[in-house]
Amino acid sequence: MATEQVLLYALIALIIFWIGKKFYLIKSIKQYTPSDASAKVKKERNVVFLDVRTEKERKQGSIKGSHHIPVTDIKEREQELKKFKDAEIICYCQTGSRSLTAASRLKKMGYNASNLSGGMVRWNASSLK
Repeated sequence: MATEQVLLYALIALIIFWIGKKFYLIKSIKQYTPSDASAKVKKERNVVFLDVRTEKERKQGSIKGSHHIPVTDIKEREQELKKFKDAEIICYCQTGSRSLTAASRLKKMGYNASNLSGGMVRWNASSLK
C-alpha cells in the first residue's frame, strides 16, 4: 500500500470520526430553536443564556441579558457558573457549533446545559431581540 493511500485512509477515518462525534453531540444535547429558547427564558425563571463566542464577536451583538464566557475559558471560569448550578444554561455562539461543544463540556461538569441551534445567525434571522 502506497504512502498516499495510507494518508488518504487516515484522512477519511478522521473525517468520519469528526462527523460521528458531532452527530453524537447533537443527539445527546437538547437543541432549542430561537423561538423556543426565547419563549422558555421568558416563561421560566431558572433558564439563562450563555454566550460562548469571543469578546470581539460579542461586541457585534448578543442576546439581551446573556452571560459571556468564551468556550475556551469555561473550565478556568467555572466559579462564575456556580450560580447557575440549578438553572438550565442555553449556550450559543455564531452558528451553534462551538456552543454544542460548550454545552457538552458543561454537562460533563454537572450542569444542565443545552444548545441554541443555529446560534446568532439563526437568532438574528428570526428577528428576536
